[in-house]
Amino acid sequence: MERHPLESFEYCPRCGKHTFVERGSRAKNCTECGLIYYANVAAAVAGIIKDKNGNLLTVRRGREPAIGTLDLPGGFLEPEETAEEGLKREILEETGLQIDNIVYLFSQPNIYPYGGNTVYTTDLFFTTECKDLSQAKAADDAAEIVILKPNEIDPALFGLRSIRNAIKKILNHNSQ
Repeated sequence: MERHPLESFEYCPRCGKHTFVERGSRAKNCTECGLIYYANVAAAVAGIIKDKNGNLLTVRRGREPAIGTLDLPGGFLEPEETAEEGLKREILEETGLQIDNIVYLFSQPNIYPYGGNTVYTTDLFFTTECKDLSQAKAADDAAEIVILKPNEIDPALFGLRSIRNAIKKILNHNSQ
């Protein structure tokens, strides 16, 4: 059974009282001061970066959730940041690569367990270009750069549900 996304929040963040109760599937309400706090969906981005031979740049996750599995470079958007700006920042942080020609593909819902909480996300997927994947260096929460040849791309290697589903979608589209 899925946990309420605000289950670990016992006290009202406004008044500090222990009167913070569930209000539907994604909010809590303080019965003392009236605050209603929603667990809104967070936005995240992921980059599909291929070279001219169709090799895909992936990263090995260095942190939970799904530590040790493959991932696409990307992450959560910061306040006041566009999805494209966030993608550029995340790819630079995780791989050291500068990217251009960002093209939106599609989105996928995801549930991201983090720090004992459930974070619901909408992950936005983009294709982008980089002239030389060999310059990529793992950094930030990427433990390793893994470049996959087209015949090595297997959705089962990807630990996060939305990434796995996106890889399946891309492979199905490419086989048509």
